[in-house]
Amino acid sequence: MDVVIDLRPSRPETTDAVTRGAARLLVGLGYAPLAEVTLPNGRRADLMALGPKGDILIVEVKSGVEDFRIDRKWPDYAPYCDAFYFAVAPQFPDGILPDDPGLLVADGFGGAVVREAPVTPLAPARRKALTLAFARLAAMRQAGVPAERL
Repeated sequence: MDVVIDLRPSRPETTDAVTRGAARLLVGLGYAPLAEVTLPNGRRADLMALGPKGDILIVEVKSGVEDFRIDRKWPDYAPYCDAFYFAVAPQFPDGILPDDPGLLVADGFGGAVVREAPVTPLAPARRKALTLAFARLAAMRQAGVPAERL
């Protein structure tokens, strides 16, 4: 009797690895990422990042095709970022994700920008409010205060 062992990572393991790799990529590009950020509309961004020029990115991590197909909340992120990206593992199949958002491919060690996201600049007042909330959230987390909401 042969024993078959499934060595594929679980969905949470894939999500963690892609999130970690995408965050490392963003840092390498000069961005300061935060994970698990609850936006003012109640949606939770997997990664939100503040760029060196004050631009704001949101990255939605997809662990697989099923995760993408059952989760249609990603259009709700647009009012809170200048650019939106999906991040997927290298084995994610081509042609499943829409062409409009940017695309990052990442594993637990890093990632690559496969497709740049279109940029839709935030209104100045919203940018200021989001940047201040982002900074406060980062500071609270650094101080050890459990915080996730902008």
